[in-house]
Amino acid sequence: MLDVNTVINPATEQVITEFPVADTSAAEAAIERSAEAQRAWVRLPLSSRRDGLLAIAEVVEAHRDELARIESTDVGKPIVDACAEIGGVAECFRYYAGVVDKILGDTIPVEGGVDMTFREPLGVVAVIAPWNFPLPIASWNIAPALATGNSVVVKPADLTPLSTRRFGELVDGLDLPPNLVQVVSGPGRTIGRVLTTHPLVAKVSFTGSTETGQDVMRSAADTMKRFTLELGGKSANLIFADADLPRAIAEAPQSVFGNTGQDCCARSRILVQRAVFDDFVDGFVEATRALTIGDPLDPATRLGPLVSAAHRERVRSFLTGEVKAVVAGEVPEGPGFWLAPRTVVRPDPRSRIVTDEIFGPVAAVIPFDDEDEAVRLANDTIYGLSGSIWTSDVGRALRVARAVESGALSVNSNSSVRIQTPFGGFKQSGFGRELGLAAIDGYTELKNVFIRTET
Repeated sequence: MLDVNTVINPATEQVITEFPVADTSAAEAAIERSAEAQRAWVRLPLSSRRDGLLAIAEVVEAHRDELARIESTDVGKPIVDACAEIGGVAECFRYYAGVVDKILGDTIPVEGGVDMTFREPLGVVAVIAPWNFPLPIASWNIAPALATGNSVVVKPADLTPLSTRRFGELVDGLDLPPNLVQVVSGPGRTIGRVLTTHPLVAKVSFTGSTETGQDVMRSAADTMKRFTLELGGKSANLIFADADLPRAIAEAPQSVFGNTGQDCCARSRILVQRAVFDDFVDGFVEATRALTIGDPLDPATRLGPLVSAAHRERVRSFLTGEVKAVVAGEVPEGPGFWLAPRTVVRPDPRSRIVTDEIFGPVAAVIPFDDEDEAVRLANDTIYGLSGSIWTSDVGRALRVARAVESGALSVNSNSSVRIQTPFGGFKQSGFGRELGLAAIDGYTELKNVFIRTET
């Protein structure tokens, strides 16, 4: 008897749909089909590959409202955010369509001949997508993989598979090699294990927790797979006394509570210079109270529910005992996995609130005295994914940005992701880079060819 995936609307606790999930043999068959599709795809002219990615962008854009509504209902994210994210999916495929004929090698001066390099596709790429930004993050890997001549098997998260499954149906309807992009649903312990161990899978791109990423690496060791791992985060938001404080205050709540804090880039450690600490805390709590919490399909909503009852209990486990948190905002009564934003002021720097990735609407606000202490506190973590620096001193901004151990930093901004720029982490936040031209390296092997010219 086949296992069934039951998908719950986190805002209503009602069942959205149920469907049978793949078993081990189905996943293995998908990989074999993918290998055949890759051989057909890589033989096509570059213009056909480019047009294929543009066709995917166009079909996503044509179904933008549908996909956004699926994403909003499935994840519980505000519809405004979901619409913007699906637009970003289409733009991602457009960007990599433009890259297809710009994947360049080098000619290298050597004695006795000519030496040149080529970027060759890997083959079959497995994309194991997260539940918090299901289709956007999947697209960050599918698009460059296709642009470089690979085929893709995608495993969406069990909690939020619906937008990726619908995307797979839309791609199936395009004039592309059959099975070029396949979506295979099922639990990580079975389907994920097949993807990480099958010899025909050349690369695994995984987004999720650091602990699961470690398991993925271990399971794939025997077949020496390539990896892109985008893992946990505990990003710092550094607010110096010379910053534009009103702007920093206005933008800080969404930087940690956006997507209800279910974001590996969430700036959940807010480090504030002591001279403006009290003013910042007062303003931050007030700005947080202004965020509308409610029905994700309401365009006015800024914060939705957490993704599941189990995840809400995990987040609550950080708020027990002696933890004193300021609660800002009113959640709807009735069903739904709601949790209002919490702010913990001056917590112990070694407490779980500060050291662990909570992945929920909980912020820790910590004072510092000078630049050196700010950098020390920012780096006092096993993670290094994202972060922000707020200051009017350009020299300080650059000094601190170079000193903070993080893969994606913004100055006087809380943005982390742009399609044109590389994204990825330091330390236990993973390795490899998504997006931008840097992603091309992760989906190709570098081949060196020497041609002797001397007689």
